[in-house]
Amino acid sequence: MYNIKEELKKVITETMIPESEAFLEELHELLENKTATEDDMEAIKDMESFLVELQNILLAIENDTIDDEEGQEIFKKIQAMLDEHEEHKDGED
Repeated sequence: MYNIKEELKKVITETMIPESEAFLEELHELLENKTATEDDMEAIKDMESFLVELQNILLAIENDTIDDEEGQEIFKKIQAMLDEHEEHKDGED
């Protein structure tokens, strides 16, 4: 049986968190090298907040405080973000 919450958990733990942490690490390297712009600084704040939100979603799944409808809605938003990210990556090639 298809379980949207398990799919959501999988995409967050296997894709969203690792990619977000990798991007955040790149931004921190700019900060360490003193080459970070104001936009980079804002992106750091945004990514840190985003990672907290992802952790909160995982916690809600673990505590079963999120229903299938909410899970489906969040999953669709994440999928849209991933699709948009892929389009940007493809446009850079």
